[in-house]
Amino acid sequence: MAAVSFVVPAGWDDDERPSGGNRYDRELVWELGQLGWEMRPRPVAGSWPRPGGEALRELSLVLEAIPDGSVVLLDGLIACGVPDLLAAHHGRLRLVILVHLPLADETGLDPQTARDLERTERAALGYAAAAVATSRWTATQLTKRHGLPGVRVHVAVPGVRLGPLAPGTLGGGQHLLCVASATERKRITTLVNALAALPRDLPWELRVAGAEPDPDYAARLRALIAEAGLGDRISLFGPLPSVALEAEYAWADLLVLASDTEPYGMSITEALAHGLPVYASDTGGIPEALGHATFPGETRLERPGRLVPVGDASAWADALGEWMCELSLRDRLRTLAEQRQRTLPTWRSTALEVQAALQGHPSTPWHEGPERLLTNLR
Repeated sequence: MAAVSFVVPAGWDDDERPSGGNRYDRELVWELGQLGWEMRPRPVAGSWPRPGGEALRELSLVLEAIPDGSVVLLDGLIACGVPDLLAAHHGRLRLVILVHLPLADETGLDPQTARDLERTERAALGYAAAAVATSRWTATQLTKRHGLPGVRVHVAVPGVRLGPLAPGTLGGGQHLLCVASATERKRITTLVNALAALPRDLPWELRVAGAEPDPDYAARLRALIAEAGLGDRISLFGPLPSVALEAEYAWADLLVLASDTEPYGMSITEALAHGLPVYASDTGGIPEALGHATFPGETRLERPGRLVPVGDASAWADALGEWMCELSLRDRLRTLAEQRQRTLPTWRSTALEVQAALQGHPSTPWHEGPERLLTNLR
């Protein structure tokens, strides 16, 4: 196989700074290497996707140093904000852009900034020989918003590494885990408001594992927890390295994720890989990640968890109250999660689709994937 330069954000390989995008990039480098590619990561520091002058100069030097005719894979967080730089190199390099989340979909952007980011993303993708999306939902956004032909957009969903089934607690209803950064988009405040509305005699504990890149939001989140009198029941752990996070999956009974939007939701499939049911917002690529399973002895497809309306604390309170009070529901969803574990994608399948993009092959058809065909089963 040929060599491929992979332009990634600085810190992508730091296990102490976990993120879904960084984990994806690391797993992809390993699996493509196993397939015979000579992977050459090119980390670039900067406030991507809106870098300063020094970051732009560094990126320019990185691209200039890559020989003519080379294949270059670029993380979309970097590439989609710098179309002018890509324009200077697309004629001599084969550029493939990996899009984790459309730039304009980050929560908290003012309308003008969102429009500007969508414009730069459209221009950047126009210089790419192919795009790789991490979910069918993201691929659909790229084709609808930017007019990209479907054959140029490859869907390479995140894989999983199967772990031991989480033992959970006796009865399986008390331990709630949220793996998410403390940002507006992840809406941990929705979970706090929902839990505050539950009867006080219900036994539960919520642990939140994720970075705190926005100190103001983190401060508001802590103040809300204190105001609700839940400081002894909600713990904010900050970012956890992989070994510590594995321990949290083993501790948990249920994964909860209340995001405004998610292109996929890697924590969802990670939880399912441990046989944990998932309650998550009904948005973006989350239904795709949650998927379906069949209960043993039955044929009807069901969710191994629940999809909850975005931002609806009352609906979350109802769903979590039902979870805590109904043993039969917990047992059924646990069984469905264990069945779903058997159908989760592998990182090798992720790498094979990215490989097709690097080699210039058309994308594997994704427009009629199972989530589109089974939307009536929500």
